[in-house]
Amino acid sequence: MAPTGEASTVNNKQVILRDYVTGFPKESDLVFNDATVDLSVPAGSNKVLVKNLYLSCDPYMRIRMGKPDPSAAALALPYTPGQQIYGYGVSKVVDSGHPDYTKGDLLWGIVGWEEYSVITPTIYSHFKILHTDVPLSYYTGLLGMAGMTAYSGFYEICSPKKGETVFVSAASGAVGQLVGQLAKIMGCYVVGSAGSNEKVDLLKNKFGFDEAFNYKEEKDLDAALKRCFPEGIDIYFENVGGKMLDAVLLNMNLKGRIAVCGMISQYNLEEQEGVRNLATVIYKRVKLQGFVVSDFYDKYSKFLEFVLPYIREGKITYVEDVAEGLEQGPSALIGLFHGKNVGKQLIVVSRE
Repeated sequence: MAPTGEASTVNNKQVILRDYVTGFPKESDLVFNDATVDLSVPAGSNKVLVKNLYLSCDPYMRIRMGKPDPSAAALALPYTPGQQIYGYGVSKVVDSGHPDYTKGDLLWGIVGWEEYSVITPTIYSHFKILHTDVPLSYYTGLLGMAGMTAYSGFYEICSPKKGETVFVSAASGAVGQLVGQLAKIMGCYVVGSAGSNEKVDLLKNKFGFDEAFNYKEEKDLDAALKRCFPEGIDIYFENVGGKMLDAVLLNMNLKGRIAVCGMISQYNLEEQEGVRNLATVIYKRVKLQGFVVSDFYDKYSKFLEFVLPYIREGKITYVEDVAEGLEQGPSALIGLFHGKNVGKQLIVVSRE
């Protein structure tokens, strides 16, 4: 409850979806709303009022902006036009009726794109932050959903072995940069693709990839992959789809594994691109498996035990692209789909 003498409500700026989106989203598809929020939760409820510190910009959010298609499988429920959008964030508890949270606690999980959110914490949707000797912003990426995506996709889906060859597309992004470093820790040969020379340099000189290339400068993706993988690809961590997937299929080794994490090249297309080389999966006995990170959240504590020591020792590093202020949220999110971000894109809503 708010102490006597303090304001009982506070202004709460929100990011609203104006209408369903087709094609590439624009900043104008997201508008601001000035609302208010009570600084205390109703007595007897299990709700939690949080102040949002950081918000995560993620490619899957584009899927939620589209008009729902009853005939299509959905990764997550679509946003509702006229209401605030939701995503992953890092937040501080202001007031709580929930037995697991008290004022001052930090958590990461699903919150509204707004300054304050009222949430009902649920298992695997919200996680209390217990390790604060690392940057809090890491829980939007490296130690949050993106990190778990990299960890579960690489280890659980791909079952890597020392000495194998690994290719990561969109390799400088929130997920890809960690996949590459996990593969190097495993003793694999790792190549990444990215959309600018700056990102290629980051992959090789910051994250320790063995090789990297700018896919925009390659006229023939198949030739680029054969140059980097003269003995073929054992593991492909798929973030892009489309022409890249088609080229990779031609270069997969016998009993190779493909973890299908995302297909950002397809999210803004009204008509999806086809894949021509899919028969390779049969001939080369390739395992191609899609996955959703929430299927693996039961392994989150195991993930933290594994990755935190590497972070503390400086053996895993992470690059963030930070936008200051909720007002920069729409441009930061839309920038993802034009490759403007360098590293994990996040928004600072408040620094406490």
